[in-house]
Amino acid sequence: MPGSFRRRVLAALAALIAVAALGLGVESHRRSLLDPFMASAIENPPFPSLTYGIQTFLWWDNGDAGKHLDWVRLLSFSHVKQVFAWRDVEPEPGRWDWTQADRILREVERRGLRLIVRLGQTPAWARAPSQRDAKDAPPADLAAWRQYCWSLARRYAGRVAAYQIWNEPNLSREWGGQRPDPAAYVALLAACSEAIRAADPAAILISAGLAPTGTHDETALPDDVYLDHMYRNRFQQFIDVVGVHAPGYAPPEIGPDDEAALHRWFTFRRIEDLRKIMLNYHDQARQMAIMEFGYTTDQLNPEYQWFSVTESEQADLIRRAYEYAIANWRPWIGLMSLIFLPDPAWRPEDEQYWWSIVEPDSGMPRKAFIDVANMRKVCDDVVIPARPPDGPVALGKVQAPICP
Repeated sequence: MPGSFRRRVLAALAALIAVAALGLGVESHRRSLLDPFMASAIENPPFPSLTYGIQTFLWWDNGDAGKHLDWVRLLSFSHVKQVFAWRDVEPEPGRWDWTQADRILREVERRGLRLIVRLGQTPAWARAPSQRDAKDAPPADLAAWRQYCWSLARRYAGRVAAYQIWNEPNLSREWGGQRPDPAAYVALLAACSEAIRAADPAAILISAGLAPTGTHDETALPDDVYLDHMYRNRFQQFIDVVGVHAPGYAPPEIGPDDEAALHRWFTFRRIEDLRKIMLNYHDQARQMAIMEFGYTTDQLNPEYQWFSVTESEQADLIRRAYEYAIANWRPWIGLMSLIFLPDPAWRPEDEQYWWSIVEPDSGMPRKAFIDVANMRKVCDDVVIPARPPDGPVALGKVQAPICP
């Protein structure tokens, strides 16, 4: 082949390759605009999208647990999130007390609901000597922690839908007063994950929900910084679903890039930033779960009062948050766990009191409870239509449907 002809052929091939690459780039850009969070990449999602859950406080039952679980059914929710505190299950080394856990499982199952167990709250005997008084300290001995996770999963194999492993480890107050340590959390996560998978391989494992915060010091790490470090420590091999928190600091339609956003982390849609971190680590096929979200009506505690809303606004914003997720986040968001059905012992000085959708002391439903119960529910291809507030389901005369 003459040299000039060969050069022309190579130039033509190079031009074709460049055009093809440009076309691929344009197509890739088009796909990113149409599917910015790669929802189409989700494979075998553990949860229907959406799955409706709520956090409860059923451990010490003074006659309220059954009523609260009936409320879950009335909401047309399918999942209940409950802490099974290590300190309550194994108060002394090797002495296991399953009384309350057994009762909760029976009551949940009797109503056709599914249980999500939150693991944590180390007993004093399993903490380092310097942290005997820090109930949320990580365990000094991962072998004892592993035994707790394995024992619980073995006892309830096939009966617990999912486990959330720890809570908000990016806050010092949830990490025994110590500086948050993503690598140490991943080690804790790995020990528990391996134990549960050995005892109950079908259970869904969810990483700890992270607290949105702009603080970056000894007391807290921002959730995006912490999640990035979790990926650097390869935490994803130990979980099925990435757990996040989305407290209602702003109306659900405001995104982290919007001018109306006070800070990126100060938005319900903050989780979109966290989803982008998942994409950066090529973890787009994995689902996320919102382990806590809601809006506070706190008019008493200054640290929460400044972003509180009225009860009417609380109801409207929660309903809009669900509608936003339905329209924009499926199927990469599966479970959404609302806060709270309350501990009846809460009083107004407790900040949790104001996030609840039921009055903790009187047991009267707040407007948010009524509106959430009556709104439509969408789970994969199943739609439970909105219901009239004076209809037989809303009035409790007919059992409320739940998503399969």
